[in-house]
Amino acid sequence: MSGYDFKEITRLKPEKSLVLALKKSGGRNNYGRITIRHRGGGHKRLLRIIDFKRDLHDLSAKVIAIEYDPNRTSRIALVEYPNKEKRYILSPQGLKVGDEIISSNDKNVDIKIGNCMLLRYIPQGTPIHNIELTKGSGGQIVRSAGASAEIIAKEEPFAHIRLPSGEIRLINLDCHATIGQLSNVEHEAIILGKAGKSRWLGRRPQSRGSAMNPVDHGHGGGEGKAGQGNPHPVTPWGKPTKGYRTRKRNKYSNKFRLKRRK
Repeated sequence: MSGYDFKEITRLKPEKSLVLALKKSGGRNNYGRITIRHRGGGHKRLLRIIDFKRDLHDLSAKVIAIEYDPNRTSRIALVEYPNKEKRYILSPQGLKVGDEIISSNDKNVDIKIGNCMLLRYIPQGTPIHNIELTKGSGGQIVRSAGASAEIIAKEEPFAHIRLPSGEIRLINLDCHATIGQLSNVEHEAIILGKAGKSRWLGRRPQSRGSAMNPVDHGHGGGEGKAGQGNPHPVTPWGKPTKGYRTRKRNKYSNKFRLKRRK
C-alpha cells in the first residue's frame, strides 16, 4: 500500500462559503435502477465550488491556502482578491501560500505559474492546464493530478494543443488556459493496497465476466477454471470491449482533432 504525505496541505478545513452538500446516487437513476455498476458507499464528502472560469479579470489574487479536495485528484488553492472575495482554483505544481496570481486578457501578463491567459499570448512549449474548449465556457480539459498540455503551433484562429493523452487538437486562440502543470504529480504511483481503500472511494466489488455463468456474461461458463474463451471480448451486454473504439465516426468535434490519442 502507498499513500500521500500531504506535506503541501496548509489548511485542513474548507472555506464554509465555498462548499455544498454532496448527495450520493449509488449509481442509481431517478427510477432507483442501477445505471452505473460498482458504485456505492464511500466516505461522506463536501463539494468544493471551483472557479474554472477565472472570470475576475485584471485583479491580482493572493494564495492563502493549499487544500485537499476529496472530489478530485489534484490539490486546490484558496485565493483572495482585493475586494475580499475568496475562490478555489486548481493548484498547479509549485504554487505556494503568499504567491500572487492574475487572470487577464492582456498580453503583457507575466508567464507565471497560476496565471490565466488567452492561448494567443502563451508561448509555444509552455505547460498549461484547465483549458477552455469554447470561449467563455470555463476550463473543461486537463484538470487531473499531474496533467499538463502543450501548445505546439499557432495558426489563426486556432492553437495546436498536444493533450496528455497524446491527442493533438485545435482550440481557438481566444480561449483561456492556466500556466503550469497540475499538483499532486505522485498520484499515478499510489497503490490502494486493500479492498477497504476502494470502498472508502465509493467503489464496490467487481466480478470478472469469466467467473460468471453464460446467462450473466458473454465470457461466462466453461468447465473448471476456464479463460475468457471469446476471441472478441465483450461487455455484459455483448458490446465489443478491451480496445474497441467507441468514439462516434461523425462526431461534430472530429474536425478539431489533428491526431487521435495514443
